[in-house]
This record gives sequence, structure tokens and C-alpha cells, in this order.
Amino acid sequence: MDKPWHLYVMAVFYILAGINHFRKPDVYYRIIPPILKNKKLINELSGLLEIMFGVYLFIPIFSNLAAISIIILLILIFPANIYMLINKKAGLGFPKWVLLLRLPLQLVLIYWASQYADFTKIV
Repeated sequence: MDKPWHLYVMAVFYILAGINHFRKPDVYYRIIPPILKNKKLINELSGLLEIMFGVYLFIPIFSNLAAISIIILLILIFPANIYMLINKKAGLGFPKWVLLLRLPLQLVLIYWASQYADFTKIV
């Protein structure tokens, strides 16, 4: 393990988050905006990708691509955070301030992943 310890923390974070998509799918179905029709497929795909990218962070040859892929995934799922803020049912009962805090938190997660992403070496 030649990478910094916090890379491995991030990897475990995404693996556990991905597993949660399969443990509690109804939570994720509620936060997927209604314009997206196949909520089951979207949930399972995003969960699988989180698990896969988390695992790939552990593998040096794939860690750069995994970090870049996490950034892209975080950007793609950002509308779910906005939907949670504007739709009470999708907000899962969280106070507005928590839902507002999730928006910049997404930027923090993107920044965290960018610490391990070298966009000049996309391989």
C-alpha cells in the first residue's frame, strides 16, 4: 500500500456507500428525480459503480481512473441532492439546513477525489 492512508479511507467510504444502495434501495428510489424513470436500474448502477470505484482505488494501476470516475459520478448524482432540497418527500425528513449542507459537501467530496486524480494520465 504505497498510497496515502486517506485514499484507503475514501475507498472504504465508497464501498460502504455502494453496498447501502442494495441494503436500503427505497431510500435511494425516493431521492432520484422523477424525470428519471427506471429508479431500480439507476440505484443499482450507481451502487455498483461506487463499490467498483472504491475497490479500484485500492489497485494502483486503476486508482487514478477510479478517482476521476468518482468525480464524474459525484457530478452526475448532484441533481439528487437538489431534488432532496426542493421536494419534502425526497428530503427524507432531514431539516433544510442539513439538506443545504449536502450541496457544498458534494464539492468537498469532489475535491477529496481530485487529490488522487491526475487528469493528464487517464489510464
